[in-house]
Amino acid sequence: MATYARLDLRRQLRDRIGMFFIVGLPTFMYLVFGLGSDDAVGSGNVAMYVMISMAAYGAVTATTGVAGSAAMEQVMGWGRQLGLTPMRPLAFVAAKAAVAMTVAAMPVALIFGIGAATGARGSWSDWVLAAVIVWLGSALFAIYGLAICLAFRGTNAPGIASGLIVVMAFLGNVFTPMSGFMLDLGRLTPLYGYAALARFPLTDGWLPVAGRDPLWLPVANVLAWTVIFSLLAIWGVRRSRART
Repeated sequence: MATYARLDLRRQLRDRIGMFFIVGLPTFMYLVFGLGSDDAVGSGNVAMYVMISMAAYGAVTATTGVAGSAAMEQVMGWGRQLGLTPMRPLAFVAAKAAVAMTVAAMPVALIFGIGAATGARGSWSDWVLAAVIVWLGSALFAIYGLAICLAFRGTNAPGIASGLIVVMAFLGNVFTPMSGFMLDLGRLTPLYGYAALARFPLTDGWLPVAGRDPLWLPVANVLAWTVIFSLLAIWGVRRSRART
C-alpha cells in the first residue's frame, strides 16, 4: 500500500497542469487579491480572510481531482488489475485518501506560509484552527469527486467535477463577498459551509458585506452535503456493479 501511495503521489505531482490549478492558481489569486490588504476583518485582516479562502479552494481542487481520478481508474478497469495484486480494496481506498490529503496539504502550507510572510494577521488560534479546518474539511470534496465521476462515468467526468468546483466557489462566497439574493442562494451550496467554517475562527461568522452566520449554519451545510455526496457515491458504486 505504501509503495502504491508513493508512486501515485509521484504521478500526481508530475501532472503540471493539475498542480497549477491546485497550487499555482490559488496562490496567484491570493497575491492579487490579498497581498497588502490590511483592513480589519474580525480578529485579523483582509489578507488573512483571502488567504483562508484561497487555501480552501486549492485544497478542495486537490481532493476532488485525486478522488475523481480514483473513480475513473475503477470505471476504466484499473480496479480489475489491482485485484490481481495482494492489495485489498480497503488498502486502495486508504492509499488514495492518503494521497488526496497529502496533495491537499500543499496549497494550504504554501498559501499560509506566503500569507504569514506578507502581512496576513490573526491570532495564533485563528491560524491553527483555520489551517486544520481547511485541510480536514477538504475531505468532503473527495466524496464529491468520487460521486460526480461515478455518476457521469465518462472520460470527461473529472473535468466536469473540477469545473463545477469553480462555479461553486463563486456561489459559495469564496472568491468575492456576496449579498442579497446571491448570498441567500450561496448559503445552500457545498463550498459555502466549508469556507465559512474555515473562516469562522477569524470572523466569528460576521460577513464582509453585512450580517452574521451563526455557527450552526456552516456546520449544517457541511453535514447535509456530506450526506448528499455520500448517497450519490453509493448510488454510483451500485450502478457500476449492476452493469458489470
